Amino acid sequence: MRELARLLRLMRPYAGWMVLGLLAALVTLVANVGLLAVSGWFIAAMAAAGASGTPINYYTPAALIRAFAILRTGGRYVERLVTHEATLRLLARLRVWLFEHLEPLAPAGLQDARSGDLLSRIGADIDALDRLYLRLLVPLLVAVVGGTAAVVFLAFYDWGLALVALAGLLVAGAFVPWLVGRLGAEAAARQVTTAAELRTAVVDGLQGMAELAIYGRAEAQAQAVDRLSVAWIADQRRLAGLDGLSLAAVGLAANLTLWGGLLIVIPLVGSGQLAGPELVMIALFLLACFEAVAPLPAAFQSLATTLTAARRLFAIVDAQPAVVDPQTASPEPERLDLIFDEVALRYAPERPWALHGVSFRVEPGERVAVVGATGSGKSSLVNLLLRFWDYQAGSIRLGGHELRRYRAADLRRRIAVVSQHAHLFHTSIRDNLLLANPNATDEALQRACSVAQLDAFIASLPEGWDTLVGEAGIGLSGGQARRLAIARAVLRDAPILILDEPTEGLDSTTAHDLMTAIHRLMAGRTVLLITHRFADLGAMDRILVLDRGRLVDQGRHEELIGRCEGYWEMFERVGGTVG
Repeated sequence: MRELARLLRLMRPYAGWMVLGLLAALVTLVANVGLLAVSGWFIAAMAAAGASGTPINYYTPAALIRAFAILRTGGRYVERLVTHEATLRLLARLRVWLFEHLEPLAPAGLQDARSGDLLSRIGADIDALDRLYLRLLVPLLVAVVGGTAAVVFLAFYDWGLALVALAGLLVAGAFVPWLVGRLGAEAAARQVTTAAELRTAVVDGLQGMAELAIYGRAEAQAQAVDRLSVAWIADQRRLAGLDGLSLAAVGLAANLTLWGGLLIVIPLVGSGQLAGPELVMIALFLLACFEAVAPLPAAFQSLATTLTAARRLFAIVDAQPAVVDPQTASPEPERLDLIFDEVALRYAPERPWALHGVSFRVEPGERVAVVGATGSGKSSLVNLLLRFWDYQAGSIRLGGHELRRYRAADLRRRIAVVSQHAHLFHTSIRDNLLLANPNATDEALQRACSVAQLDAFIASLPEGWDTLVGEAGIGLSGGQARRLAIARAVLRDAPILILDEPTEGLDSTTAHDLMTAIHRLMAGRTVLLITHRFADLGAMDRILVLDRGRLVDQGRHEELIGRCEGYWEMFERVGGTVG
């Protein structure tokens, strides 16, 4: 039950709302029980008075009935309003809380995660937590308080009557919930993971629909979704059956308690210890008391669902990020020289070194290219510079300070990046650009798009800056999406610009014009270019050559082509020319 304790701690900021909701639920229960009991007594008393011709004060009971009716209606309204307000506030905060824990994990801690599963956790799993307060805590506390008060009230009439009521309430409010909770625990827990797998399969199928169609696997994916749907429905069917069983069991317990109570009360009426109208009042009181325990079987049945969802959420929250920010403030260097000194990185202990013994220096304003075969470690340099991963050996210094001394957010404000697979959001071109600089003016947007050779394309669009780019930029061609990512990085206006294959998907003329504009814009600022295109290397001050995670040489193109065999082989393989 460690998860339950942690969930209760998360609810603490909303304790005021939750206590108010609990009080409203108690008022509603008291009003409902009082309404039935007093109404029963009043009707029976009026009938007896009419039959005997005895006068009766009907003003007081009539006023009580009206008061209880108003309290029941008002209490139910306030209870629903307050409990749902508390729950929705909690769920909204939990989504932010989960996202705050997800963000430091990306990308290192989420490399094995699936988007559908993450969506399920931040959506359905958090939604499942509403059961804890609405369906478990409130009904449980109301049942305990209300049931105890009912037994004490009946004890004033007869201890035997109170014990009968206690036995019935314990069966309906403790034994039946325990039984259905035990019988349904496996299905309730399994439905959470099955539903997550189902959402993941659906998301994977939608994202890969084109590939599934091309390779003839759409039917196989549909069958996988169908199998998961059948499994989920089977669990739902079992839980629905147990829910029906619990309702019947609570109803049976209520009626048996009523008969047991009548067996005790009728002799008391016959002996004159109780009046006839009190028999009706007690009978209806006994039945009404079971309203307090009726929700408990469903509450305990959903407990396994809630705890399973909580475990899935806490698994993310408890995961340790690959990079932890320092507790001290980030340094503020005057110049941003970059030094790698015997740096080593591998992504997992069982995997080979992605970088090993890498040393180089980049002066402020220098333009440096990084070349190498696929898997040589080029993108790993970017991962380290952005603090997505931490290095296991060596030292990286920026502005004379160890990179680990910088908070990730402060470091990334100094760096603009065009990654190899830059993500575009399903929003307008303007909003995708403003991600880099929310306060940018239209003139700044225009300049950035001009540098990225994108201004003419945007001008040709009917909606211009407000054109939607589609999911992951699906509404754009590969080259257009690439240039939009470059414009976004340019808009960042950072002192360091990292370009990972910036001209991929562009024709040679556009690529040349693009790189010329970037170098003109970044004059005096640092550019780190990762590329396979030798045509982009002519303007670079220096070229780093990586091979299997090691820096094998560095220099200008004219120097490397004559002395570095690996560089010469790459140049020959691509039939390169240096611009």
